Formats: sequence, structure tokens, C-alpha cells
Amino acid sequence: MTTSKKSRKVDGFLKKTKQWKEEFETLREIVLECGLDEDIKWMHPCYMHEDKNIVLIHGFKDYCALLFHKGALLKDAHGILVQQTENVQAARQIRFTNVQEIVEMETILKAYIHEAIEVEKAGLEVKKNTEFNIPEELQNKFDEIPDLKTAFERLTPGRQRAYILYFSKAKQSKTRASRVEKYMKQILDGKGLND
Repeated sequence: MTTSKKSRKVDGFLKKTKQWKEEFETLREIVLECGLDEDIKWMHPCYMHEDKNIVLIHGFKDYCALLFHKGALLKDAHGILVQQTENVQAARQIRFTNVQEIVEMETILKAYIHEAIEVEKAGLEVKKNTEFNIPEELQNKFDEIPDLKTAFERLTPGRQRAYILYFSKAKQSKTRASRVEKYMKQILDGKGLND
């Protein structure tokens, strides 16, 4: 059993934490016993193996979670991994509502963490879905303005996906069309939805 040293940044994070403090501290101890290095990334404690992200500890209103960055590649022998939203492709969470749940699952959590480390060591990658259903309103603009289609195709797959999800979420065609219209210049400029 390898124990990693604690990061002052994570100490500071935990000092300021009000909700899920005891749960976070318990998860931290378990993860560190697996020999991972800790840091703060995305404003949460993140644990790495040779600078590759393995797990993140984070909290929400109703639960806290251990998020496995490549959780979709884990076997999930206990059926406890949760896909946070339908659009999340690689990451999976194990959710908790109290410290007792974490304590009772310590052995299982360590097994999942060690499996996640092995996935990273093997260089495995989650095959991401890059096929998108282009909303009709966007396709109409592509037909009307070929340069828009060219600019869109030059965007990274992640930026394309963000636009398509945003445009598609609108229930009414009128709203989808106005969203496409609003972001045309940004697409033509090679920028993503949030750039």
C-alpha cells in the first residue's frame, strides 16, 4: 500500500469546504492510499498517476462523488458507476450521501481506483461519439452559406458538438433558427460556443 503526500492546495480547499467536508476527507484518505498525486483542478481535488487524471472529488447539493475520468472503460463489477448526464461520454461517478457509505465501500473504491490506474497505464482511450445529428435549421444555413459549413467543419469536434447540443435543445424551430443566426459570426470566426 502506497500513500502519497498531501497537497497544501487540497488542505486549503478542505479548510474552506462546508458541505461534504467529512465525506471529502474520507475520500481523500482512500485515494491517497492508492498512491496517486493530488492537486486542485477545475476547483476540486484531482488525483493523478504520472500527471494523468484518474479521479476527482466533487460535491453537489444532494450528493458528493468520486469521478473517474475514464470511468466508461471500467468494468463496474458492482454496478455503481453513474453517467452524470447523457452527454458525458468518458467520465463516471460513484455517488455518496453520507460518510458511512464511503467507509463501507472502501475496499471496492480502492479496487476501482486501481483499475482506473491500470486503464491509464495501458493508454486506453474512450472512443467518443463524433457523429452528430445536424439540426435542420443549421443545415439550412449551411446550404444557404457554404462558408458557414466550411467554418463549422474546421472547428474541433468538441466545439461542433457544443453548438449542435445547444441548437438542438430548443424545442421550437423558431428558437433553433434564432440560435443559429446569433452564433453564425462566432462560427465563421472559428470560435466555440463559449469562446
